[in-house]
Amino acid sequence: MTHAEIDAAAAEVAHEQAHLDRVHAELAKAGQRAGLVATDGLSRGRTDRTGDVRDEEMSGLFERDALVYNAARRLASLQHQYEGLVFGRLDLDHGEVMDLADREVRYVGRLGVRDDDYEPLVIDWRAPAASPFYRATPVDNQGVIRRRVLRSRGETVVGVEDDLMVPEAPDDLAVVGDGALLAALTRTRGKQMRDIVATIQAHQDEAIRASDRGVTEITGGPGTGKTVVALHRAAYLLYANRRRYEAGGVLVIGPSAAYTAYIERVLPSLGEDSVVLRSLGDVVDAVTAYRLDSPEVAAIKGSLRMRTVLDRLAARPVPEAPTELRVMIDGQPVRLDADRLERVRRQALRDRTRNQAARVVRGMLAEAAWASVREGDRDEFLDAFEISGAVDDFLGRWWPQVDPREVLLWLTDTELAYEVARSVLSQGDAAALAHSVRETLEIGTWSVADVALIDELSVRIGLVEDVEDEDDERGFFEIEELDGVEELQAMGSGIQAPESGPATTPVLARERLLHGRLGRPEEYAHVLVDEAQDLSPMQWRMIGRRGRRASWTVVGDAAQAAWEDAAEAQQAREEAYGTQERRGFHMGTNYRNAREIFDYARDVVLPAVPDADIPEAVRETGVQPVELTFGDALDTSVPGVAVVAEQALADLAEQVDGSIAVITPTRHQDAVLGLDGSHDGRVVVIDPMSTKGLEWDATLVIDPEAIAAEAPGGARVLYVVLTRAAHRMTVLRPIV
Repeated sequence: MTHAEIDAAAAEVAHEQAHLDRVHAELAKAGQRAGLVATDGLSRGRTDRTGDVRDEEMSGLFERDALVYNAARRLASLQHQYEGLVFGRLDLDHGEVMDLADREVRYVGRLGVRDDDYEPLVIDWRAPAASPFYRATPVDNQGVIRRRVLRSRGETVVGVEDDLMVPEAPDDLAVVGDGALLAALTRTRGKQMRDIVATIQAHQDEAIRASDRGVTEITGGPGTGKTVVALHRAAYLLYANRRRYEAGGVLVIGPSAAYTAYIERVLPSLGEDSVVLRSLGDVVDAVTAYRLDSPEVAAIKGSLRMRTVLDRLAARPVPEAPTELRVMIDGQPVRLDADRLERVRRQALRDRTRNQAARVVRGMLAEAAWASVREGDRDEFLDAFEISGAVDDFLGRWWPQVDPREVLLWLTDTELAYEVARSVLSQGDAAALAHSVRETLEIGTWSVADVALIDELSVRIGLVEDVEDEDDERGFFEIEELDGVEELQAMGSGIQAPESGPATTPVLARERLLHGRLGRPEEYAHVLVDEAQDLSPMQWRMIGRRGRRASWTVVGDAAQAAWEDAAEAQQAREEAYGTQERRGFHMGTNYRNAREIFDYARDVVLPAVPDADIPEAVRETGVQPVELTFGDALDTSVPGVAVVAEQALADLAEQVDGSIAVITPTRHQDAVLGLDGSHDGRVVVIDPMSTKGLEWDATLVIDPEAIAAEAPGGARVLYVVLTRAAHRMTVLRPIV
């Protein structure tokens, strides 16, 4: 840039800084006003009287709660300001001839801000008035002369980039930079996903603002912005139809805990917090899973064949349950043999789940017992059966209420696994399933694939009911005592609510697996699924239960799939959608990867997936990916993986200012784990499956052939790994 261009850019930055300062000043005033409302709210309903509360005092309490709640929400939204509160500016001309008198300036940001005269300082990015920021093109400029992107760090404007939407700029309008899109693409990535809302192009905006009815599918290869488009769509739907989606809720499903941690700020930073964010391992309440099964076992657990296996398992008696009933009732001996008990079981389960039937099975046994005796007075006999302690003991062993998780653990018995899987799974698959469940019991943690099985069993068995919990009652009174303290804490007063005591940590593995209580699946008004190509059929069934009356946004790319049987997954997906209308949007431009990196990844995936959806990479760095080799740990004459990785990482850290990932298969994990957090915390060591949906400025990929061999999906998951870097990539291979 010339000195004149530098001076012009500095002048534009200073101008935008002045506007941003004004916006923050107004936000400070708004915060003070919200604080005053909260203080006024807390003063309502106060009284020195004891005993009964008067009607006017009840009214004051209601006003207090309403004012405090709304003030706390307003404060929370005002405090959710991250980088880029104001990220865009539109210069529009509403006349036929561009003239200064017809020109309008609109600033676009994460939330709307007005001054004391109620004039808009910032327009919420989801408002109709902001749509030209995304929709305007040089072909259809929608009145826009210049579209400007503001880049900020905290409350400081650090740069501006302009897109000119007319053939020639007016003399009084400066145009700075090479264009907003490429400027955003060359920025470094941090630990939290930076919103690229300022660079969403017209076709992406169409997907964001598409009808909120039915199913919207967004497809495209790596780096095409699918995830960001989907997340901004969720925020837009909440804005456009707040009553429906705030009341019904929005569920966002991501592939892993690493992914959800990475994107967790995107929606709140856009002004929305009415969203439930879940990874596939914690969709079911009271169950959290991060552990992955081997690809072979995951394929068994995820298949629709498991429906039949779980059906049979749910209908079985409790292991070691008594096979006959022998009691004395009203002075008469009663004996019900195994056949009679089985008939009672089938009758009880005819139109009830197992746990629902626990409430009626005693009466069925009583009738069966009376039919076997038929002596004396029937009513007296039935009454005596009802209060019999011996019958209580029998029912506790023969038909206890069971936790669906406990039922899944029955599969530790290989013979039982063979029995319930007969003609559905091969003996080898049934044995692998039983071995996996035994491993779960030994480790004390569920696998991600187990979560969908637990959910399926919850439907078939029903939830444990009518169990009194003294802790629940105690917690109720503790909450009452904290009333008001938590309100102050929510308003940032500095008052801390008393901390609860340490949670009881289950000691035994079984207790850890059964800790907490399962609840009924909550249904949502909108369900967003990212990395949809990885979901197993059983996982689609699990998510479908939470979206029976929902609209959907689904994001995926078949070429990156970890699930092998696409046809079976599509069947389950269609069942989850129901009969709703479908619409699709395709993203064909790779904004993330430098062309040199993406070409390397493309050459890996095309031999394995010839019909892969290959996007066009739009950036070039002139730097090719680097390939290095490492030796066997037993051969000291050649540097091993740890030494080579450390040096390669040091080189990458000099080349990029931002984040770096070391992506390694399990076999090399211990050797490079010490690199995690190095180089001022910029480095993360991560497994291949956890990289889905994530990106870094540079990646160090270790042993790609081992990654393909270990990961479900093989070369398709390696393709994912090789497309995580924006600017630099180094690949380490073992010497053969």
